[in-house]
Formats: sequence, C-alpha cells, structure tokens
Amino acid sequence: MNSLTPLPARLVIEIVFDFVCPWCYLGVKRLTYLLARRPELDVTLNWRPFLLNPDMPRGGMSRADYMIRKFGAEDRARRLYASIAELGGAEGIAFNFPAIRRTPNSVDAHRLVREAARVGAADALVAGIFAAHFVEGLDIGQHEVLSALAVQSGMGARQVRLFLESGEGTEYVHAENLHAHRLGINGVPCFMLDGEHAIAGAQESEVLERLIDLALCTARER
Repeated sequence: MNSLTPLPARLVIEIVFDFVCPWCYLGVKRLTYLLARRPELDVTLNWRPFLLNPDMPRGGMSRADYMIRKFGAEDRARRLYASIAELGGAEGIAFNFPAIRRTPNSVDAHRLVREAARVGAADALVAGIFAAHFVEGLDIGQHEVLSALAVQSGMGARQVRLFLESGEGTEYVHAENLHAHRLGINGVPCFMLDGEHAIAGAQESEVLERLIDLALCTARER
C-alpha cells in the first residue's frame, strides 16, 4: 500500500440504550442513515444495555399505569409522545404510541441482542425489536415475540428458544446497566466512539458525523 494512501476508516461505536426509550430509537435511526451515507466507513456497532426501568416487573405493566407512574398523567405523556412522533416522522419512523398496550421489561430483549451478536445478527435484531415495540405495538417482553424477531434476523428458532428459556445473560444486562451509571451515564442514548469520545441524546446526524470524523482523526494520529 502506498504510504500516502489514507488508512481505512475503522471505528467502534458503543451504543448505550434501552428498547423502551423512543429517543434511543430516534438516535439509532439517525446513526443508521448517517452510516448508509458514508459507505467508506468501516464501523462496528456494540450494543450496551441500559435499563430505564430497572424495577419493572418481569411481565411488564399496563401502558396506562406506566404513563401515570412515569409522567404523573396520561395527558402529559401524550403531549410528549406527539412531539417525539413528529420528529420520528422526519426520520422515517412511524411511531404508533397508542398501539402500545404494555410497557415491557426489556432485560430479555437486551440479553438476546448479546446472543445475536455472536452470529452477526445484532444490528438487524435491534432494528426489528425497536420497530416491533414502537411501530407495531408488540410486547417485546414476550419470548414468542422476541423469538419471531430473532428468526427474522437470521437466528435459528431452536437456538433462540433454548437461550431465552435459560435466562443466560441476565446478570450481564444488570451489570452493564450498573457500569453505565458508574460511568456517569444517566440518560440514553449515549454514543461512545473508540472509548475516547462520547455524546448523549438523540443527536442530529450532522452532530454525529462531526464526532465520528473527530474520532477517526484521533485514531489515525495514534
């Protein structure tokens, strides 16, 4: 290789997120569009669990009860969701909050993503779970729903069923959530690039792009 040829653009982006967070879906969608516009980038996405509701019952809770507990009143939540839905529409996300009947416990979804990463299916599974929850209103805390989404992402049905039944990875999810808080991450999404640069929130694509370019420059100077 010619010594003047730029090094390939390789980057690891760690995404700290939760599946029940609409801002996470919005932020991930913006990042996805950005990476599609920059095909020269060689990017690996590492999905890091965060639990917005660490005390959520295993079976989840009704959406109405959740909104009252979280926001104090359903009307306040609906106004917030209407604003998020407008932003999502501009990014191609058809948020359908009225379709969500239960707020799930997201631990099983997170641990399944970790398993999917072993076979290169994590990115597709994350996209599928987000859409299932926020667009289709499916209960992503249910093993049947997660299994179907995992198979659609290329995983084996029997492998997924056995994994979900095993409970494997539960401690990992809770440990990752604790680790994120110890790092000072109290809200999501949070994007960490090559362990040196980080930014929180559902940032505009242009902001993410500037941070990615900065991280690439830093990496090439090392």
